[in-house]
Amino acid sequence: MINTFRRSDILSSVILGEIVAVFLILISKSLERDIPIFDVFIKSRWLILISVPALVTLSVYVAFCLGRRRPVLFQFGKFIIIGVANTAIDFGILNLLIFLTGIERGHLYSVFKSISFIFGIINSYLWNKFWTFKSTENKWAGRQFIRFISISLVGFGINVATASFVVNFIGPVGGISTRLWANIGACVAIVVSVFWNFFGYKFMVFEM
Repeated sequence: MINTFRRSDILSSVILGEIVAVFLILISKSLERDIPIFDVFIKSRWLILISVPALVTLSVYVAFCLGRRRPVLFQFGKFIIIGVANTAIDFGILNLLIFLTGIERGHLYSVFKSISFIFGIINSYLWNKFWTFKSTENKWAGRQFIRFISISLVGFGINVATASFVVNFIGPVGGISTRLWANIGACVAIVVSVFWNFFGYKFMVFEM
């Protein structure tokens, strides 16, 4: 039964908020030419570094309040916040690789998306194990991690296949730049895979 909003929840929220803020600034720098409003984020980076953690903490507290009667809502709220951080890491690394190589589509785009997704998955495992689901399983930690990887690999396939389909087969529409479309493809992939990941982790990895 969830009855307290712990200091660890506040600390975790602040850390995740800072992760999101830092990568948001990085992404904004990469896309400022395609989305002019991102220039405001760059100029207000110090405000971003303060306001985003505060907003994340508030969001987690709201999830806690909703989860007083249905604890799964608190778990899902934390999962979504972790997912936002995973997304920031995913997009940040993806845009960094695009910036360093100038490659925005094709087979190498799929490779870049795979690399960025893997970094997000590592972040996801650590936070979901110790914060969202508070798994204390150590004796069978190896098996747990294998189950996590198995669920993640399916999510990985859904994520990368969806992003690659949007970017490489549908292609930019409405005059959208290829760099911005690469990020839109990644967004669509996240929406498609998020529910698979949550219920897979909850029922098949951490709460068996």
